[in-house]
Amino acid sequence: MREKIERAVIRQSLSSRGGGIEIDLTPFGFEGVKMTAYQNYLGGGMLGAIGNDCTASDWEEHDDLLEIAEELRKYMHELTNPDEDEWETLSYEQNQNLPSSAY
Repeated sequence: MREKIERAVIRQSLSSRGGGIEIDLTPFGFEGVKMTAYQNYLGGGMLGAIGNDCTASDWEEHDDLLEIAEELRKYMHELTNPDEDEWETLSYEQNQNLPSSAY
């Protein structure tokens, strides 16, 4: 699924202070629907949990969309926490246990 997500990226803006990725869900069978993953900066060099949103109004009630959202969060975590980065040591699961915002 990772390759499918990579090919579906519309916009991507990531930095050490967070950012986001937007994908087109047409290749997943959801014509005209978009999904985002976003991450906020908590302070002290730490990024918060990765969240999602989707243009489908009831997306959180669809298992297919929830699965895509999970894979998109994992993909974003890989991009913002590369294995070769000695400063980023949180696993995906540890990161998702953090708050999504410092406010």
